[in-house]
Amino acid sequence: MPVDYSGTWDIVSNVNFEGYMVALGIDFATRKIASMLKPRKVIAQDGDCFTIKTFTTFRNYDCSFRTGEEFEEVMSGMDNRLCLTVVTWNNDKLVCVQKGKKKNRGWSHWIQGDELHLELTCEDQVCKQVFKRTV
Repeated sequence: MPVDYSGTWDIVSNVNFEGYMVALGIDFATRKIASMLKPRKVIAQDGDCFTIKTFTTFRNYDCSFRTGEEFEEVMSGMDNRLCLTVVTWNNDKLVCVQKGKKKNRGWSHWIQGDELHLELTCEDQVCKQVFKRTV
């Protein structure tokens, strides 16, 4: 049985978020605001069904999916593009591929100890974020 991602997670590090946002084509003003935010993720998992909610003081985003099933996703929290998205298990890691106008777009989530790692990719940019589980 894969790891349980359920919980509330607060960001503790965010490396190359600016480069990732530039690759997405996000405007300068939005990038400056977004780079100062401290997102909180709330993940609810029931087997292979997930709801991931990301909360900030600027915008909130939520996504629900079942692993292995492709779905249409509007990236309203970022660049407002439509993607065909599929999330799969790779051992205990969640791997997302987003097909759309941008190449090499997606993310991976994995847990190490009490940390949730998120690696975001778009074109040639990689953003690495780490979240700590809140009590």
